[in-house]
Amino acid sequence: QVQLVESGGGLVQPGGSLRLSCAASGRTFINYSMGWFRQSPGNEREVVADITSSGGATYYADSVKGRFTISRDNAKNTVYLQMNSLKPEDTAVYYCAQRLRPGLRPTAFGSWGQGTQVTVSS
Repeated sequence: QVQLVESGGGLVQPGGSLRLSCAASGRTFINYSMGWFRQSPGNEREVVADITSSGGATYYADSVKGRFTISRDNAKNTVYLQMNSLKPEDTAVYYCAQRLRPGLRPTAFGSWGQGTQVTVSS
């Protein structure tokens, strides 16, 4: 089973950028699609972006389309989330996870990381 560790969160002003990283241990990383999720207080965990095992296809939630970019480096066992033009409503804990079955609901994913806090505020 893969273990995932997120990093790169922090405090940023509106309009700023952050790059999140998710480092995976284990040899199965390259076999699975990977997703980024976020959860803010009082809200359900929601998918932000998803990328297939080869990196050939991606999905973005409407709320982040055009601002966020998901990518992966299978040689480094790492998936990234580049976040530009950040808004206060992007404030949340961001998680990466491994897609274990079809679909984009959190229940389709496993091996959740511990999360990294992103706060967008002036």
